[in-house]
Amino acid sequence: MINFIICDDDTKYLKLVKNVIDKYMMKNSIDYRTHLFTDYDDEFLKIVENKLPFKIYILDIEAPTRSGIDVARIIRHKDVDSIIIFLTGHNELSDVVVKDDFMFLSFVNKFDNCEKRLVKVFNKAFQFLKVRPKIRFKDNGVVYTIALNDILYITRDSVDRKCVIKTDNGEYKVGKSLSSIMELLDKTFIQTHRSCIVNTNRITSYSKSKRMITFDNNEKIDLISEKFDGELIG
Repeated sequence: MINFIICDDDTKYLKLVKNVIDKYMMKNSIDYRTHLFTDYDDEFLKIVENKLPFKIYILDIEAPTRSGIDVARIIRHKDVDSIIIFLTGHNELSDVVVKDDFMFLSFVNKFDNCEKRLVKVFNKAFQFLKVRPKIRFKDNGVVYTIALNDILYITRDSVDRKCVIKTDNGEYKVGKSLSSIMELLDKTFIQTHRSCIVNTNRITSYSKSKRMITFDNNEKIDLISEKFDGELIG
């Protein structure tokens, strides 16, 4: 069970973070619960005291009662294992956060591609917690469970009319469509061609002139079309 503990006095961002979590966890076979707060009040501090497993804190730095920085100190005094993520619009406070020894995971700016960055931070958090996001689906009576970060890319074989999921441990040929697989994946996966999806977390370089992607295992693919290469550049 993953416990996401979110505090933000702006309910708009509270809902945004919850929606990102729900979409992210919907694609995983892991139980989770979200705990939502608009202030660092007594109820929030009870959660800090509670021995819940796998806590991921997402903290706004400014709240009515306390500063998220002060709360991070309280959390770390009692708990060195939980994940702390700061979500704020105050970039000027990042130096304060970095200088203090919070052992925080990331500083996410609310106004700078917030949703996409949260997904990447969650991937990193799950690695720290030894929890690996997975996709699970059934195809021709076989149940497949594949860790997302094991996937390099997915291509469509027009001859066999199957999708090939390329991973660190080999290939899986399945009868699902590329679009139906895309629905199972998170935002770290992008389409680069009408017959290819890639895991951006595994890309080390992209050559626009050669239209070539190099992955972290040195494997290369050139299934990039002009229609989709803006995603790689951006």
